[in-house]
Amino acid sequence: MRSIGISEELGEYIQAHANPQGDEVAERLAATTRERFGALAGMNIGLDQGRFMSMLVSLMDARTLVEVGTFTGMSALWLARGLSGTGRLICFDISDEYLPTAREAWTAAGVEDRIEFRLGPAAEGLAALPLEPHIDLAFIDADKPGYPTYLEALLPRLSARGVILVDNVLWSGRIVDPDSDDANTVALRSFNDAVAARTDCEAVMLSIGDGLTFIRRTSATAPS
Repeated sequence: MRSIGISEELGEYIQAHANPQGDEVAERLAATTRERFGALAGMNIGLDQGRFMSMLVSLMDARTLVEVGTFTGMSALWLARGLSGTGRLICFDISDEYLPTAREAWTAAGVEDRIEFRLGPAAEGLAALPLEPHIDLAFIDADKPGYPTYLEALLPRLSARGVILVDNVLWSGRIVDPDSDDANTVALRSFNDAVAARTDCEAVMLSIGDGLTFIRRTSATAPS
């Protein structure tokens, strides 16, 4: 259970009261990631956040999804599950080291045919997408200094109903710890401040998981 300020007991209660309660594929993927990649497994989103994101995709009837940062495929698994009909998810990642693990889970869940994996720098991949508004939902969960670049590439490509979800914006609470000055914390503070100051976006930060910011484009002009 990845969350900020929620006890383990309360976290277990939240998981136990999801409907449906269990998820065999996601739980197996979480366990496999721990077995194969150890502490890196903490990069995966939790089941509560996954269910939330999948439900959001379904409620929006989103058809075109983009993910920046895939790792072993947990978030892609949940996003793809929310798709219907001809909906597609494009995943960008700098490495394919973890892709076999991801594909195992996607195949087991019956969603692999909805997911397209593109290897390489996400900034280049996003820049190569059609510039017209067509993305219904994007999820950013990659290198933290790159967040501003990914946001700028995605905003003009959002559909009228489109939203961007940005992960790890609370960074295990270090975001408000004055003694935390590592590069990722500093980058996230700068990103969060910049988003809050924009006038061309509407944003809300949620405490789900490690912090999740919703961003949608408005018609106003961004600050210079």
